[in-house]
Amino acid sequence: MSPIPSAIELHKASKTLTLTYGEQRYSLPAEFLRVHSPSAEVQGHGKPILQTGKLHVGLSSIEPAGNYALKLCFDDGHDSGLFTWAYLYELATRQDELWAEYLAALAAAGQSRDPNESVVKLML
Repeated sequence: MSPIPSAIELHKASKTLTLTYGEQRYSLPAEFLRVHSPSAEVQGHGKPILQTGKLHVGLSSIEPAGNYALKLCFDDGHDSGLFTWAYLYELATRQDELWAEYLAALAAAGQSRDPNESVVKLML
């Protein structure tokens, strides 16, 4: 059985979602949640699709999905992923590792977190 947060707080100004599990609090940035969305659009039916340009994305709302998940609605229009309690706990507890992997994947693909930035590789 996955832990269910004892408190869930949406902070629109700082673009974060805070989850509390007992004495432990986790602050998850909207960008982190957006690029790790469990939706088919992001997960690509088993082959994840690298999300780029999500630096400024925020959360517009959160909604309960039964007793097992949250529906996160992002201000870029994405709202199709259901974040189960198990997945939210995994994201919270593995945030540093998952973020490092994401940044490495972006670098390897020559992509950017900033939607206003294009990465160009020069062959010298």
